Amino acid sequence: MNLVYADEQGNVFDHPDWVGLGRSGDMVVELMDDELIPLPDGATLVGLPFTRPVGINPETGSMQVLPGNVQAVGALLPQGYTRLSIPGYVKSDKEQKLPLFGYSAVVWKDDTFYVAAHKSDDPERWNPLNCDRGELELKVDSLLAKYPDNRLYQHLSHCALGYECLTASNTFLQRWEGAVPVSYSCNAGCFGCISEQPDDSGFPAPQTRMNFKPTVDEIAQIMLEHLQTPESIISFGQGCEGEPSTQAKIIVEAMRKVRETTSMGYININTNAGLTDHIRAIVDAGLDLMRVSTISALDDHYNAYYKPRGYTLRNVEKSLRYASDKGVYTSINYLIFPGVTDREEEMEAMIEFAKRTGLRLIQMRNLNIDPESYLELIPKAQGDIYGMKQMIEIFEQELPDVVIGSYTHVPPARVR
Repeated sequence: MNLVYADEQGNVFDHPDWVGLGRSGDMVVELMDDELIPLPDGATLVGLPFTRPVGINPETGSMQVLPGNVQAVGALLPQGYTRLSIPGYVKSDKEQKLPLFGYSAVVWKDDTFYVAAHKSDDPERWNPLNCDRGELELKVDSLLAKYPDNRLYQHLSHCALGYECLTASNTFLQRWEGAVPVSYSCNAGCFGCISEQPDDSGFPAPQTRMNFKPTVDEIAQIMLEHLQTPESIISFGQGCEGEPSTQAKIIVEAMRKVRETTSMGYININTNAGLTDHIRAIVDAGLDLMRVSTISALDDHYNAYYKPRGYTLRNVEKSLRYASDKGVYTSINYLIFPGVTDREEEMEAMIEFAKRTGLRLIQMRNLNIDPESYLELIPKAQGDIYGMKQMIEIFEQELPDVVIGSYTHVPPARVR
């Protein structure tokens, strides 16, 4: 498996002699054959600025930095794929931070690119190649013309066409899972927030957060347009907004208004679930699906990343248990990172958390972060590090009734 690198112009090459490596946390590691899959459709190769690739020099048999003016290369995976290793590199300038993406190790093998990844779900619906730009532009124009005063449609048009957000695009294409953002504020200060960063964070936020409070009518219009098939999903809580449950009042009013008209489809919320009373109100208004974002079931790790304001991980657990007891199909948006998520203490805590809360689905999501900054932020490992592949296998064994996937699913049958 040959090392892959990029030159200063961004051209990608494989080295004919050097062996490619990966990283688990801050450790450079060898990649195993059973961890590699061909580069999937929809993946993107990117150079990692201010880095140098690390590989095995065949002349010495040791791990070394590849000489020359070159940089490491990583793969950005489409949804449905869980990364097993980050690229093998060292930073050439330790003061610089990588853009907020989830980089996966990539090598050249058998005349093609391979990545250290596991297929966790069917990627078909989330393959960017399935979003036809021409059709999308026509649908955007049509719905903007139909609802010229709806600020949410105007906001989502930028998300779909500018950021190429697939959930926003689905809102206009009126298929699968669509987006209905509602919140400009948040009760957490996530270290890796993609829509709002402090000026001194060193991370440029890749998206712009919405800056207005939508009306019940604006929300209901989008929901009614989207919920027209039995398997359609409309979701509160997107990357372009804060915490949706901070706007529980207008969410509840919009849900009730929509359900007076149609029982079609599913209503979902992507949430940190810290505002338990707000979550209870939304659940009682007829919520079908709830996906809770978390990075750990350990307080010190969770608090270091989320910086919760006025809530604790215990509140998150209470919200999940309440929703599960009321028949909501619950899942977690599990932000994973090789060398951290697969630590012994992390796995044990998450398995017990899943059992206590009645989780139905764990959605493995690759954490978009600068690795060095993240590793400096969180607690050090206390136990063994098992490797991501073995971690997934342990979850499957210990949680046989929990689906291990990558994105929101329609339940096999309505659970309400």
